[in-house]
Amino acid sequence: MTRSADLSPETRAELWRTAHALADAARDVTLKHFRARGLTADNKDAGGFDPVTVADRDCEAAMREILAQMRPQDAILGEEQDAKPGTSGLTWVLDPIDGTRAFLSGAPTWGVLIGLADDHGARLGIVDQPFIGERFCGGFGIARVTGPTGTHTLATRPARALAQSILFTTFPEIGTPDDRDAFERVSARAQLTRYGMDCYAYALLAAGQIDLVIEAGLKSYDIMAPLAVIEAAGGIVTDWTGGHAHQGGRVIAAANPAVHAEALALLAG
Repeated sequence: MTRSADLSPETRAELWRTAHALADAARDVTLKHFRARGLTADNKDAGGFDPVTVADRDCEAAMREILAQMRPQDAILGEEQDAKPGTSGLTWVLDPIDGTRAFLSGAPTWGVLIGLADDHGARLGIVDQPFIGERFCGGFGIARVTGPTGTHTLATRPARALAQSILFTTFPEIGTPDDRDAFERVSARAQLTRYGMDCYAYALLAAGQIDLVIEAGLKSYDIMAPLAVIEAAGGIVTDWTGGHAHQGGRVIAAANPAVHAEALALLAG
């Protein structure tokens, strides 16, 4: 199996070119539908509301088509289509629209997630917000954001007490009742808690704007790209026991080890 440490500089450059080609294609597709009148969604969850739109499906199809041309040897794990096996030991992990509820609402907090993983976890990630025009990139020695104000290096916040920290999550009703209670223990100690940001919260953490993101019930395609970006920016992402988070589940992303440890202790009760 290929390990990212064994990849040549030329291969790493090729992987970045591929990742940006995917993000460019995703921008074209999603912006055709964002804030379009009459956009509807199908519900994938009979017990709740898990929407999927034509934009989700067309976006992933466009990215898969590019991978078939540029990196046919790689595996693909995406939200909207079946997994595709590969022979290279590398897997592209795609979430065509993370935050479809926001997309439907016209709120620009959704994003396109493009991750690259090997057997050891995330190695490259892009969190792209097409409407704002921001692209957060991390992996292979790169940690940067390009957007309306230019290109800047990503760096997470230095350590400070949880009582001075900003905490984000997507939904107030996080996970199970026990998960919710654990989250509330952290929220009660934080200076500020905000909701509803989807993947954009992870981008803000990598950019040094906030300190913590805590979520539950994630899939691999929800976290692989943000994990790579945050780690490249100097942050830490684990599950709620301090273990690996690249498979999803209950995830905590932190700007630094100190605030991670303080929050992790509260999650454990």
